[in-house]
Amino acid sequence: MGFRVGIAAAGALLTALLSGCAVGTDTPEGLLPEGGFDYQLGGAYPPPAGVTTVVRDSAAEPAPGLYSVCYVNGFQTQPGDLGRWSEETPELLLRDEDGEPITDPGWPDEVLLDTSTAEGRERISQVLAATVDRCADAGFDAVEFDNLDSYLRSGGRLTADDNLALAARLVALAHRHGLAAAQKNTAEEAERGRREAGFDFAVTESCAAWAECALYTDVYGPDNVLAVEYPAELEEAGLALGAVCAHVSTPSRTVLRDPGLVASDEPGYLHDTC
Repeated sequence: MGFRVGIAAAGALLTALLSGCAVGTDTPEGLLPEGGFDYQLGGAYPPPAGVTTVVRDSAAEPAPGLYSVCYVNGFQTQPGDLGRWSEETPELLLRDEDGEPITDPGWPDEVLLDTSTAEGRERISQVLAATVDRCADAGFDAVEFDNLDSYLRSGGRLTADDNLALAARLVALAHRHGLAAAQKNTAEEAERGRREAGFDFAVTESCAAWAECALYTDVYGPDNVLAVEYPAELEEAGLALGAVCAHVSTPSRTVLRDPGLVASDEPGYLHDTC
């Protein structure tokens, strides 16, 4: 078991749930433990020295004794899991005018989920409840819900309002287990993600490369943002890690990782931090 949400965060979660308000309106200080951060979606491995917060896939086990965040694809199908969605709930897959599932151009094995109706959002949350249950049972402390921005890839079939409405349901699933919930990317909706969906902290990729870090830290605070940067994106932006770390808007927990997020014993592994 890891730290879970921590006393301050758990108190904030309980107070908000009892009052009926959105959790995350006042993100508690100290939600994430002090120390380094690692992003291990490509394979679990013993974290480097000084790391206290680790993100791993929902199919992995949490890092023993560390604050562990469970990755869940909340708005698209998980790679390798499309068959189950197609067989059991095909109506929850977003489709084009020809009835074909709409895929993420960057991840062709991921199909967008149809968040356009209240009924659909409820059923998606029911399907994903099993994954969140598994995160809690395994001993994770928080959940990262990926692809909040799927509406941008929907050809106008989905809206930010649709996805934020589903996000609120997913955050509620996490909070019922005492887990914190993280917004993933979608800088333009950080304020609404916190205020309306109830996210407690944020996980971002390439926010320095895209000059977006302040959009997250202004909402969640510099200590409640986990930032991942990649060498190619930084090079394209003309940035080095040292310059990123020195910038005032850079989250205090920023890590440089290889694009495959491979395990430490695999070729191409890279982990560096501020």
